[in-house]
Amino acid sequence: MKLMVIQGPNLNMLGVREQHIYGPAKLEHIHAQMKEFADQNSAEIEFFQSNLEGEIVDRIQECYGEIDGIIINAAAYTHTSIAIRDAISAVGIPTIEVHISNINRREDFRKENMIAPVCTSSIVGFGPFGYHLAMIGVIRVVSEVQAAQQEQASQQEEA
Repeated sequence: MKLMVIQGPNLNMLGVREQHIYGPAKLEHIHAQMKEFADQNSAEIEFFQSNLEGEIVDRIQECYGEIDGIIINAAAYTHTSIAIRDAISAVGIPTIEVHISNINRREDFRKENMIAPVCTSSIVGFGPFGYHLAMIGVIRVVSEVQAAQQEQASQQEEA
């Protein structure tokens, strides 16, 4: 199982920016914990962070045919990016959206979510622990998809 974690704008500043909202954890620490969990579950995991919308779209598209599941925190692009939404929809890969803060309890402009409708699920407001929940979720969803594909292939062989 191959997983991709895509981090959007300003997440490279975790541990520095608005700690009262995002906490003291740095992105490298979150990724180290995710890598440890992936290793425990025999999953490969890659990490990508960009402040540029087009680079995020490119990375999502590059996952097609290569990656089994995506975890994405599109950060501010969550509220504005039809391009990221369209890329997630186009690749058809199980995708879990994560937000460290509860975007539904913040400024009104953060309540508009462009990507949630094309994601498998969303996890918001659990702080960095949300990434752990997303790992559990994406591994479960990908495992179910792979089992269904194997069952379908087995039935086709019998026919």
